[in-house]
Amino acid sequence: MKVKVFCDGASRNNPGDAGIGVVIKSAEGDKALKEIAGYIGQTTNNVAEYMALVRGLEEALIMGAREAEFFCDSELLVKQIKGEYKVKNEGLKPLYLHARSLIEKFKSFSIKHVYREHNAHADELSNKGIDDHFKKENPLFG
Repeated sequence: MKVKVFCDGASRNNPGDAGIGVVIKSAEGDKALKEIAGYIGQTTNNVAEYMALVRGLEEALIMGAREAEFFCDSELLVKQIKGEYKVKNEGLKPLYLHARSLIEKFKSFSIKHVYREHNAHADELSNKGIDDHFKKENPLFG
């Protein structure tokens, strides 16, 4: 199975409250097979972008995908994954290594940088993850 995966991370006040958004589509159509909106706590935008990528990779593998095209609006992340930039930030290195280990499980993998307007659904989900966290009555974390 081949999938297209759109992922985005958001951090309000960078660093601040952060969320991830992932949209997994079939390679043939525009219909979403899976949508993920999640809150990941307080972190930077770059960490949120990597967390969204990792979650997208994990979910695609769980769904049985062996071929995947990823689309992200973080140029830094895309260039690091492609090996065009080194990962210098110590906080990103473990996420980068985890992502690389997941990528190796695919028969075919590609990642492309897209502008935000072409990643709007994932962006919306990343912000929904943050918003939904604060809408819940959760005395432990509220």
